[in-house]
Amino acid sequence: MMKKFLKPTCFVSLVLWAGTAAAKEEVLIGLVAPLTGDQAYIGLGVLHGAEMAVEDANIQGAVFDDVKLRLVPLDDQHNPTQAVLAANKLMADPNVVGVVGHFNSSCTKAASAIYHESRAAQVTPGSTNPEISRQGFDTFFRVCATDDVQAPTAASFVWDDLKIKRVAIIDDQTTYGNGITDEFEKKFKAAGGEVLSHDGITQGEKDFTPLLTKVKSLKPDLIFYGGVYPELTLLIKQAKKIGLETPWMGGDGIFDVTLIQLTGPAAAEGTYATMIGVDPHSVDSAKDFVKRYEARFGEIGSFSAYSYDAASVLIDAIRRAGKEDREAVLAAMKDTKEFPGILGPVRFDEKGDAIGQSVSVYKIENGKFKFLKEVKPEAAP
Repeated sequence: MMKKFLKPTCFVSLVLWAGTAAAKEEVLIGLVAPLTGDQAYIGLGVLHGAEMAVEDANIQGAVFDDVKLRLVPLDDQHNPTQAVLAANKLMADPNVVGVVGHFNSSCTKAASAIYHESRAAQVTPGSTNPEISRQGFDTFFRVCATDDVQAPTAASFVWDDLKIKRVAIIDDQTTYGNGITDEFEKKFKAAGGEVLSHDGITQGEKDFTPLLTKVKSLKPDLIFYGGVYPELTLLIKQAKKIGLETPWMGGDGIFDVTLIQLTGPAAAEGTYATMIGVDPHSVDSAKDFVKRYEARFGEIGSFSAYSYDAASVLIDAIRRAGKEDREAVLAAMKDTKEFPGILGPVRFDEKGDAIGQSVSVYKIENGKFKFLKEVKPEAAP
């Protein structure tokens, strides 16, 4: 499956663009995500979703004055430094009127000041850290729920549904990892739960045996992990080797089929995950997109539908702005009332956060993520 995502042709536009001026009949939308490296499976899913949104928009016709759209994808390698370089490169071209991205919260936060200074709308499909929208940047928008909704939902599920009272916590010390585990810990302790330990790891680290040995000695009933799937793959494998059979749980960063593929179905069995929204396969308005996506690229990525909606709401703003002007597009984005996204209506509060996004809980069973429950915003803890 991954080989299908990693076709070299996906990067042709990266090479061709390289800072060249756009033709007059085109307006450019930037996209930044981890397109290479150990998170490329997610990043390419984000890219493909946005590609399809641009293609669909161009089929509908010009956004204004016979002008069509072109997507300009760049790779931030889930590295904040690379994210800043990519943002500066995009903003140096006045034909780029808005950006879909980034995926990782640490990258989104690092680049957000650049988009704000350039007055370009930035729409992230998957950055969930709540602090990003609290910086006061009116150029920032997201189509996903935040960790202060997602993590308490996870904590309540662990306490109320699983009846678990003692947990250990591990995070990858990124903006995302710190944010989701801090919110989880806060809610779990408030419910009466006991957090036995809260440790940090580093992305790219390979040997977690000493940490896992310590965690094993504490005898937690569950380990909550804040981070993305590559490190969790190693954590689960190494935990099994030392006889640590405690179940794991994480947020949307681990909700990806690659976790199961790399860990192995048997080892991954019983792992829980929350996801910021619902399975697009279960949403009538997303079924056509899913069908077309999977016929073209293979199994849909966890954030592909969110990327499609992020790009689509930005494109709608460009149409309503009616000109190639960042400030005009930004004003139109702020005026978005209830855009009909494929995952449901897209609307933003005064900080650019999505309004009304639910959180779903899954468990890996028989090599697949099995849906367990959905928590609506009004019912979220």
